Amino acid sequence: MASNIEIGPVRIFDTTLRDGEQSPRTSFSYDEKREIAAALDDMGTHVIEAGFPVNSDAEFEAVSDIAAATDTTVCGLARVVDGDIEAALDSGVGMVHVFVSTSDVQLEDSMHATRREAKERAVDAVEQVKDAGVECMFSPMDATRTDPDYLTEIVEAVSDAGTDWINIPDTCGVAMPTSFGKTVKAVVEATDARVDVHTHDDFGMAAANAVMGFENGAEQAQVSVNGIGERAGNAAYEEVVMAVESVYGVDTGIDTTQITKLARIVEDASDIPVPANKPVTGRNAFAHESGIHAAGVIENADTFETGVMTPEMVGAEREFVLGKHTGTHSVRKHLVEAGFDPTDGEVHEITKRVKEYGAGKRQVTAGDVERFAREAGVEREEEVRI
Repeated sequence: MASNIEIGPVRIFDTTLRDGEQSPRTSFSYDEKREIAAALDDMGTHVIEAGFPVNSDAEFEAVSDIAAATDTTVCGLARVVDGDIEAALDSGVGMVHVFVSTSDVQLEDSMHATRREAKERAVDAVEQVKDAGVECMFSPMDATRTDPDYLTEIVEAVSDAGTDWINIPDTCGVAMPTSFGKTVKAVVEATDARVDVHTHDDFGMAAANAVMGFENGAEQAQVSVNGIGERAGNAAYEEVVMAVESVYGVDTGIDTTQITKLARIVEDASDIPVPANKPVTGRNAFAHESGIHAAGVIENADTFETGVMTPEMVGAEREFVLGKHTGTHSVRKHLVEAGFDPTDGEVHEITKRVKEYGAGKRQVTAGDVERFAREAGVEREEEVRI
């Protein structure tokens, strides 16, 4: 644990199958949705938002089948419209997530409704879900650009109507951690419902804002695997879970050893590549090339890694990459693992070759190292030196 701030309880609401699929040029097939949902369920994710049931017959079928086959709570999204809510209820989900715009810009230019009309529709929607005996979540969409007094007003109204959850969405990703924390705290103080946050990454603050939500009383964060979603995406499942587990020392109950596998499943299904430098699941997340860093990590991983998160915790492996910045420690390690028994001089010679080869922007592979070793006459470990 690296933080002295206590948070908890912490729950994870995954929206990969709903907001994640809203990534431009992304569409999951029925089978892909089922596979992702099964993986999330197996890992112990607390809520899976499976989709927007009213959207199409295929969407309704996928949500319905996931709800029937999944042990965890499955959620369906609905606007504050009777047909949407009925479709969500008919799909068999255990939670219905209703939302309405609350910022003036969205009310005027998207919904074409007044504040009073939005509040009335929100209350009616919550009552419709609760009358059906289903858990309800309400979202004041664009909460972080909503007049604070009106935000409090609508939160109090839907709380009186019986909503179980209030979700605070940073819909356009404009909130900064300090201001977002104040918004969350104000909502927590205005409701007896449980509070959830939904953060977007337009300025790279999604994971930080999700964690700031926890620090200010939210019990749950909405995330998506690999951070996919509208525009720049959502708070990343893997980043939020591992920050909570490793930095704050909170046991989410999620099997984190499956995180890398889950990331690859979603990467393939979404056709959105995971950047090499992506936290937690990028191929460089636990990779070292710099000689100083590699030497330190070989001696003690805590020297140049977080000290609170290991590759094993997320089902990954540490890698020592060879290239322009490689030092002798990494080269020796690669040679020994390949079965060679190099002298110090031979290690320095091979290191020189690796650096020169890597300086040409060429990837240095294990095969290259073995070739360099053979060319330099480095003997195998089983060979006897005379």
